[in-house]
Formats: sequence, structure tokens, C-alpha cells
Amino acid sequence: MSMLSDQSPSYTTSIRSHLWRRLAPYINGYPAKNPSFSRAEKRLKDFAAGGLALYWQRQGIYLGAALLCGIYYSILISAICYALCEVTELADTIASRRVLAWTGGGLEQCKKSYRLLLLTSTLSSIAVAIFVFFVAYLEGTSSHFTPLLFLFAAGLFAAVNNHQIPQILMVRLLIYGALFLFIPLKDIFVLSAPLNSPHWLQFMTSIFVLYFVLDCSFIFLKMYRNGLDQLDEVRVQRDAAQMALKVKSEFVSVVSHELRTPLTSIKGALSLMRSGALKANPERYDEVQEIAYKNSLRLASLINDLLDIQRLEQGKLSYSFERANLADLVQDSVESISTYATPKQIKVNFTRPDTEVVAYVDNARMHQVFDNLLSNAIKFSNVGGEIEISLKMVDGQAKISVRDYGIGIPENAREKVFGRFAQVDSSDRRSFGGSGLGLSIAQEIVKSHGGTIDYVSELGVGTTFTVELPLAR
Repeated sequence: MSMLSDQSPSYTTSIRSHLWRRLAPYINGYPAKNPSFSRAEKRLKDFAAGGLALYWQRQGIYLGAALLCGIYYSILISAICYALCEVTELADTIASRRVLAWTGGGLEQCKKSYRLLLLTSTLSSIAVAIFVFFVAYLEGTSSHFTPLLFLFAAGLFAAVNNHQIPQILMVRLLIYGALFLFIPLKDIFVLSAPLNSPHWLQFMTSIFVLYFVLDCSFIFLKMYRNGLDQLDEVRVQRDAAQMALKVKSEFVSVVSHELRTPLTSIKGALSLMRSGALKANPERYDEVQEIAYKNSLRLASLINDLLDIQRLEQGKLSYSFERANLADLVQDSVESISTYATPKQIKVNFTRPDTEVVAYVDNARMHQVFDNLLSNAIKFSNVGGEIEISLKMVDGQAKISVRDYGIGIPENAREKVFGRFAQVDSSDRRSFGGSGLGLSIAQEIVKSHGGTIDYVSELGVGTTFTVELPLAR
């Protein structure tokens, strides 16, 4: 006979409990990493991977520059500068490998990796700048074609390959750019060169080339950021599609269970009645009939909630507004809920106001709101408890309050209280259930009437829900 047991108005396994438990990681921002952190991690790894991929290319550049410097200028200085570049290159390679080997350690680890790459990249840039400076120094006052070409190649190389981290790119360009301007300016200062001299032409050309390098840097930086934006958008769409698919699967599964629960009870009751086994026991026959009737009402209520949610999402929930005495509406809801309150021996007290409180409302929809607030108050009240309902006018608003002295609502649970398929207690052994749609629908209905719904609560003391509606003029 367990399938015929007269269930409470809240099912043991409810839509909101099940869905909240399964979907809480998504609702609370799954995955745990925030987008900005994931993006910073990708930039670091892209920078490190790009640096390692170009390792042998850089080695060829350093070796070629060292050979030219050794043949045409100084073998000793060439060897020293080449060794300095190789030391910083080794440090840069070790740092890049560490970043790529990093599997995640939070924001602090991300900052450490960034600082390490910034340090090694700065040292590498300084080593290149020292190399170029000595070449220019050995040339004396001349056109400085070779050192300036070296700097141009280094700057362009950084613009094309170091755009993943703008700070590192800017440090490299600042070092190269400062030396790019210093070399021709030094000759101008030493020679006190007139404005029409080739040295000034060299300086102006250096500014032009430097602008070109900076422009290339911004172009590659913008392209990379656009690529990141597109990747983020694809990921968001992918995650949304996966979550929608999961929600659909969970929704179908849980709603099927919720529909099956009352249907099983109704089927069992009708089977007993049809078999004739209860003909000799009229009292039991009436009891089974009442169980079937109550479960049919619950089934209808669940279906209506689902239909209302669908209409709300589509903007098709219709209203028929008319002047109404809110005291009459509240009184009707109190009387209709009495059969629910009686088994728990709960007193529902409503004192009508001395004056009429009139508002333009949809009677059926406001009944739905009041019924939901009252049924929740009864559900979460203790046996033999009390519920107080008040109606008054405050600052041109009708204020309806429903107060219970039940278990109360924890802090920071507002999103769950008014959320769809969400509930405060999401454990499998919770004491109360329900579709998890009632308060969400009630909130939308009240908003459509130009009003507000809110609550104050304290654990173990009780909860007061308040609805405010504009008065009819």
C-alpha cells in the first residue's frame, strides 16, 4: 500500500532539489576558474610555447651576428657578447619550460610565471642591446648600418613573436627603441652635426623605422587579442550548449519522475477500486478515492507550473486586470488553504483592514501568488504553529505580509528562493520538496502587476514574505 500513501504536498524527490544539486556548479560559475585567469594562463603558455618554437631560429641569428662582428670588428667583443646572449637565452628557455610544465596553481602561480618571463625577457633584451651598442661603438661615427639593422631585426622579431604579453613586448621595444635613437643622437652630439648632415637624416630615418616597428607590434597584438576574443566566444557557446543539453536531460528525467509519482498513486488507487477489493470496506474505499483525488490535484498543479514557466519565458502569460478588494482575495486564499493547514493543526490568522484596499489585479493570478505564499508558510511551519497575515496601505501601496514561525531561511539564499528549480536544502534527505517553480512564478506575476515581492527571515525564528502592489486610483 506504500504507493497509495497520502503524500505531502511537497514530493520527496523534487525538480528543484535534483536540478540544483546537478547544475549548481554551472549556476555558480563552472568551471571554477574565472575567464580572466584562464585567459592570462593561455597568454603565458602561448608566449612560452612560441619562444621555444623559435629557439633554433634565434640561435642562427645570434651566431650570424657574432660571426659578422668577429670578422669585421672584434673577435673578443663578439665572443663576450655572444656568450652573454647565450646565458640569457638559457635562462629564457628554462623559464618557458617551467611555464609550459605548470598545470595550474592559482592566481599567485600565474603572477610568479609572469614575473619570471618578464625578468628573463628583459635580460635577453639587454644582452642584445649590449651587443648592438658595442658594434656601434666600434664603428665610431658612421652610418651605423649594421647595428641599426640588427636593432630593426630584433624589434621586428619581438613585434611578430612577443605579442602574447603586451608588457614584455613593451619592455623589449623600449630597450631597443632607446638604443635605436641613442646611436644616431650620439654621433650628432659628438660631431655637433648641422641639420642638413647625413647624421640627422639617419636619426629621422630611425624614428620612421621605429614607428614602423611599433605599428607592426600593435597590429599583431590586436590580431592576437581578436583571436582570444573569438576563442572565448566559441568556448562560451560550447559551454552554453553543453549546459543546455544537460539541463534538458535533467529536466526530462526529473519531470518524468515527478509526473510518475502521483500517477503511480492514482493508478494504484484506481486498480484497488476497480478490483472490488474495497467494496466490503466503504471507509477504506473513500480513503483511497481521496488519495487519488489529491494526487490528481498535485499532478495538475505541477503541469500548470510548467506551462506557466513556458508562457513566462515566451512572454505569453496573459492577464485580465480589474478592480478588486485585496481583502476578499486574501480571505478566499485563506479559506481554500484551510484543508492543507488542518492536518498540521496550524492556525491561519487574517484580520481584515477597516478600510477597503483596492488594486487593479488579475484575480486568478493573485490567488495563485497568495496560495503559494500560504502553502509555503504552512509547509515550513511546525505542527501546531501559527501563520499571521496582514493587509494595509503604506505610501500609496497595498502591503500584504505572510508571516510564519517555522524553520526560517538561511542567509545568502535569495537566488535559490526565487530561482527556478532551485531550493535552499538540496540534500537528498531534505524534509520538504515541491516543483521549485512557485515563488519564481509568483515573482513574475507580481512584477507584471507593477509590484514587488521580498522576504525577511531568521533561522529557527520564522519568515515573513511581503507583497507590495500599487493601489487603484
